[in-house]
Amino acid sequence: MSLRKYLTSRVFFGQAIAALAILAVLSYLFMHWLTFTTDHGHEITVPNLAKLTEEQVEEKLDELDLDYVLLDSVDYNSDYPKYSVVEQDPLPGAKVKEGRKVYIKINASGFSSVKIPDLIDKTYREAVPTLKALGLEEGTITYIPNLGKDMVLEMRCKGRNIKAGDRVLKASKIDLVLGDGKESYVEEVDSLAVQKDSIQ
Repeated sequence: MSLRKYLTSRVFFGQAIAALAILAVLSYLFMHWLTFTTDHGHEITVPNLAKLTEEQVEEKLDELDLDYVLLDSVDYNSDYPKYSVVEQDPLPGAKVKEGRKVYIKINASGFSSVKIPDLIDKTYREAVPTLKALGLEEGTITYIPNLGKDMVLEMRCKGRNIKAGDRVLKASKIDLVLGDGKESYVEEVDSLAVQKDSIQ
């Protein structure tokens, strides 16, 4: 039988159909095996763990066949309850596989304390970045007569005078008393002369 006759014969068409059927079955079985081994299509949505305690996190993730790893605690954030989740990775809504670990950071139990730096005779521009670097906030600014314009003369917290080395809670507001630069050197000398005369 010639090649042309074979390609147009029923035998060839029967064998071609059989080969296509076998190929389709093998492709189906391969895709099914691939899906089973990679768990394709079975993804879990990561829940929002913000403000949950570690116990609540464990319970919630167990229900979803997920695990968690506690990285560490972060500085106290008043927007979150004590010992609750502040940060998580992966983020809420992310799609992950079963058994994936979610990394969490827990809020501290309260503000830690910091030492007040020595800001006396520093300028306002120097004082504010120093406070912020320590986690403190700028409070009320008050001016009093003094030669040094914008020079820090006093520091206060919650109405009381504080000095370098005193401890306050992080995020505390530090009020600064600054010089207004309006008191002249002559006025200061005259004032000292008057005080001297009165003593004599």
